[in-house]
Amino acid sequence: MSDKIKVGIIGAGGYGGCGAIEILCNHPHVEIKALMAKHDTGRPISDLYPHLTGFCDLPVLDAGDPNRPDDFDVVFFATPDGVGQKDAPNWLKKGAKVIDYSGDFRFNDLEIYKGYAARIGKPQEHASPELLPRAVYGLAEFHRPKIAAADLVGNPGCFAVSCNLGLAPAVKEGLIEQDSIICDAKTGISGAGKTPTAAYHYPARYDAINAYKISGHQHVYEIERQLSLQAGTEIKITFTPHAVPLCRGILSTLYATLKPGQNIRKVLEAYREFYKNDVFVRVFGPEKPQISTNVRGSNFCNLSVNVDDRTAKLIVVSLIDNLLKGQAGSAVQNMNIMFGLDEAAGLMHPGMYP
Repeated sequence: MSDKIKVGIIGAGGYGGCGAIEILCNHPHVEIKALMAKHDTGRPISDLYPHLTGFCDLPVLDAGDPNRPDDFDVVFFATPDGVGQKDAPNWLKKGAKVIDYSGDFRFNDLEIYKGYAARIGKPQEHASPELLPRAVYGLAEFHRPKIAAADLVGNPGCFAVSCNLGLAPAVKEGLIEQDSIICDAKTGISGAGKTPTAAYHYPARYDAINAYKISGHQHVYEIERQLSLQAGTEIKITFTPHAVPLCRGILSTLYATLKPGQNIRKVLEAYREFYKNDVFVRVFGPEKPQISTNVRGSNFCNLSVNVDDRTAKLIVVSLIDNLLKGQAGSAVQNMNIMFGLDEAAGLMHPGMYP
C-alpha cells in the first residue's frame, strides 16, 4: 500500500464525501486513510451509508482529533464555503495537495472572490487570501496543464460544469453572438445536499418543479468568468435554475444566436474538434437526442448540439450527473491529473441504467 496515494476526506458524511468514497474505494492507485466530519464521529461510514459495507468501513473522525492520521498526499474538502479557506493552509504546510469542493478557491484573485462572496451573501473577507494566486479552477477540460502543476484546486460548481462545457466551443470559436446566451438549467434534489429542510421534504418536492435564485445563483459568477477566459472578452449570461423531482442529474438547455454563415455541420465540427482529447465529454448531433439517464452515475458530460435554422439559434443540451461530473467525479479527475495518473483512473465506467 505504500506506493498508493494516501487520501483524507473532510466532510465525508455528506453526499460529496460519499461520492468520493464510492469512487476511491475501487481506485487502483489510492488508499483512503481517514474520513473526517463534524457529525456522526466514531461511527463507521458504512453505518451512515450501508451500501459501502465491505468496501469502506472506516470510522468517521473529528478533523481536530489529535490522534487522526495526518500523513495524507491529498485532502478532499467536501465541505461548504468557508471551511477550506480556514483549514487548507495547515494541510498544504504538511505537504498534502488540496481539492476543495466549495467556492473558496474557484477564483484566484481576491477582488473577484469578493464579488462572488457578495453575490452569495457571505463575508467578503477570505481567511487565506495569500493562497488564492496559486489556486487553479478545477475544470480539467479547460485547465489541465495548470491542474497538473497545482497543489490547490477549487472544484467547479455543478451547474458551472454543465454550462461551461456546453458553451465553451461556441464562445471560443466565435460561433455565436456573445451577448445572446441564455441558460435554462434543471437539477435533481440531491444538489441541495444531505441536510433535510422543509423546502426539500418529500411532500414538498414530489410532482413539483420550480425556478429559484432567479438572476442570483452563485454559479453564474464562475460561468461568466470561465466563458470570458475562453472568449477573450467579457461574457454575461442569463441563467435560471430549476429544481425538478429527480434524485440526481443536471440538464442545461443553452441558447445563443448564431453568427451569420453558421450551420449544424460547422457547429458540430467545432464542438468535436474542441473536445477531441477529452474522454469525458461526448458530442452528439440532433439525430441522437440525449436523456439524463445516459450519464447517471458516471463522470461523463453528454452534449446534444442542435441548430434551429428558422431562428438562427444554437441549442445545446448539456447533461451531467450533478454528484459525479458535477462534484466528486471531477474532484477525482483532478486528483488523477495532479498526481500524473491516467485521467480516467477509477472513473471509466458507464452510467447506471435503468
